[in-house]
Amino acid sequence: MTKFAKSALLTAIFSLALAHATAQTLTGTVTNGTTNKPAAGDEVILINLANGMDVAGSTKADSNGKFSFKVTVPGPHLIRAVHQGVTYHQMAPPGVNTADVNVYDVATKVADLSVTADVIRFQADSGTMQGVRLFVVSNTSSPAKTQMNDHNFEFYLPPGAKIEQVQARSPNGQPIPADATPQADKNRYALAFPLRPGETQFQIEFTLPYSGEIKIDPKPLYSAAHLVIVLPKTMQFTAANPASFQSMQDPNQGDTNVEVAQQTKPGQPLAFTLKGNGVINESPGETASGAAQQQDQQQPQARDNRPGGGLGVPIDAPDALQQYRWPILGGFAVLLAIGGWVVTKRQAGPSIAVPSAAKPAVASSEYTQRPSAPAAPPASTPAAKSSMLLEALKEELFQLEVEKKQGKITPADYEKAKAALDQTLDRALKRQS
Repeated sequence: MTKFAKSALLTAIFSLALAHATAQTLTGTVTNGTTNKPAAGDEVILINLANGMDVAGSTKADSNGKFSFKVTVPGPHLIRAVHQGVTYHQMAPPGVNTADVNVYDVATKVADLSVTADVIRFQADSGTMQGVRLFVVSNTSSPAKTQMNDHNFEFYLPPGAKIEQVQARSPNGQPIPADATPQADKNRYALAFPLRPGETQFQIEFTLPYSGEIKIDPKPLYSAAHLVIVLPKTMQFTAANPASFQSMQDPNQGDTNVEVAQQTKPGQPLAFTLKGNGVINESPGETASGAAQQQDQQQPQARDNRPGGGLGVPIDAPDALQQYRWPILGGFAVLLAIGGWVVTKRQAGPSIAVPSAAKPAVASSEYTQRPSAPAAPPASTPAAKSSMLLEALKEELFQLEVEKKQGKITPADYEKAKAALDQTLDRALKRQS
């Protein structure tokens, strides 16, 4: 055998050995959360997130609900399980070799659905009013089921409103684009988006022609624990029925006024008039959280008598309106992602369990649902901090790839963001070494 042939053979053998050494097996179990039995026969798909949303493999859950994939490309992966036409997802970050997925039976109507909050933010300037309406929908069905039909969630917008953007967010997932379908009744829309067990959020951004004064009627279609109206302090709010709303002013909360109607009913007359102009510089989470704290200060004794503590702070949660925090704090996420990457690079121990929660999806573009996992350790421990950093890394990588897949970010911006992140990660890793 010639020297060249021997060299080529050795190179091939080395490459095969290296590929075999770096390949890992990713296993998991698909469990039907409705029956608490294995979801035998459900389709399971492996998606590679390292260079996009590439399908790396597919299989069927066996009689015990188990599945297995050979992972040859390093990096984060996504496990998608399809059950009765609805998809559920579980993240598998680098180094994790187990990813379990919870799925749920589908029903066209689930009785135990409720609207935790209906939050509407307004601001106006230059003859245009901008509105953002956020619904928080809770599915507490028992046994747990996913509701899905062609008119799964409906709502009204003011006459003349133009929808600019609609987003849907499954339990513990990231916001993704959704479609609002006009109904026969004027100004009424429907969202064909699964309502999985847990809390699903819908955010509708719209604009209205505005001449300095406008009458708004929310026209609630569901009972809601809270209807929250947020507007700049430079605008005036006048309710048609003043007794329906309570002002939650907080002198420390910046430039907003917050009006709250509690325990609203379908069809309840809740019209109000807005006057003046102004913009809001705070995030929806900041203003809603401020209203929660202010209500606690005003009604400390009434809290236990309101379902879920009203807008107050529940005993086991630092912020009762945490679920309203739609805007992703990109800068902090990037910083946490950098730290998470450094931490995971330095860890060579057992695989890390990643919290998640089951998530609805009908369209193939919905890649954000994750099933629930055991609670994380106290945030004061190093393990908890590492888990938080890893979670931020997972979300940042995932969101970036989702935006690229959905065309929400240009190739140039994607490459620029990825290059900047890679450069920063490289510098952080060098400092650590």
